[in-house]
Amino acid sequence: MIKYLLLLLLPILLSANLTYTSNYNKELSLLESFNIDPSFLYDPIMNEMKATKISKYKNQHFFKAMDEAYLFIPAIKNILSEYDIPPEFLYLAMAESNFSNKAYSKKRASGLWQFMPATGKLYGLKIDEYVDERRDLVKSTRAAAKYLSSLHDRFGKWYLAAIAYNCGGGRLNYAIKTAQTDNLKVLLDPEKKYIPRESRLYIRKIVALALIGYDEQFLLKSEYEHLLNRGSAYSVSTVKLAGGASLKRLSQLIGIPLEDLKKLNRHLKYDFVPPYKEGYDVYIPYIKLSEFKQKYYEEKNQNTYQIYVVKRGDNLYNIARKYGIKHKVIMDFNQLKSSKLKLKQKLIVPIEATAKNKTINSNYYYMVRNGDTLNSIAKAYKVSIQNIKTQNNMSTSFIKIGDRLKIYE
Repeated sequence: MIKYLLLLLLPILLSANLTYTSNYNKELSLLESFNIDPSFLYDPIMNEMKATKISKYKNQHFFKAMDEAYLFIPAIKNILSEYDIPPEFLYLAMAESNFSNKAYSKKRASGLWQFMPATGKLYGLKIDEYVDERRDLVKSTRAAAKYLSSLHDRFGKWYLAAIAYNCGGGRLNYAIKTAQTDNLKVLLDPEKKYIPRESRLYIRKIVALALIGYDEQFLLKSEYEHLLNRGSAYSVSTVKLAGGASLKRLSQLIGIPLEDLKKLNRHLKYDFVPPYKEGYDVYIPYIKLSEFKQKYYEEKNQNTYQIYVVKRGDNLYNIARKYGIKHKVIMDFNQLKSSKLKLKQKLIVPIEATAKNKTINSNYYYMVRNGDTLNSIAKAYKVSIQNIKTQNNMSTSFIKIGDRLKIYE
């Protein structure tokens, strides 16, 4: 009887052993990619952190973060590969921002890789009135890859590059000199405190997250099994648009919800492309690239936009006169209920590309209000519904409060 039971249980035991061996080998490979000694697998603080997070992530927190980043994870991994950075550094981004390109800290760090303004600019990220490229998933990843590469060149080991990313190269260099070694176990000594407590936890957090992400059994038990097979098909494409191009119009032409388009382009501070002469890059899902090439065309009478910061002595009328438009246009575009302005208030000023400084009749613009329909607006301005739809590139008659419509008499 016992022999019979053993024969039945043997395949299960062998399968469990093979799974354990497979996971263990993956864990060793992961540590090797960080240049960390295998003994770190038994680090009690790291394992406690891993167990805590597994328990916490059973409520799908981990999976939700991975799933929302599903579209651009392949792009991140491709960029890391270009710079010969281990793909496991993907989890550094998760530790920094939970894969959110809109993340912002109290210390003014921003984006997927949590760059401070000075560091971001040092690595070529533009931060101005129109864009904050720390939130650009592609450009910020390239900047992070360059930064991590330089840290690795300086310190020679990937776990040191990760620590330096958190506490700074100067601080880590001082710690290594004081400890007289770059051995991770020594640097993590809680009594000697060679590196800050935050950094001691930081490297453990990255490894813990990576170990969870590499645990196939953990993923297979969830509804997010597809995360094991993140393919390059779910990636993004870059398209260049002229300055002033509307994201709303782009979303309508290629059939993607505006909110989804905004998520891919968090680096844009407004819902239009910066008015740079050379145009600007915008991201769309790769699966929409063919549709973009077929349907997108540059609008001839496209608006360009400028941001005006209100100065002492300004009023809405002299600002409007300066740009050759009616004050009502500025009020509509900024959804202002009165003409009163505040010092340092920022205004979006639309400038008709073909009009330049010519006066633009405010009747050409209409802000949709409560109770409006396309039919009622068409009747009020004595134009056809089709006219309005054509001028505003609308595929349906749906409008909502706050929409700005261009009206031609």
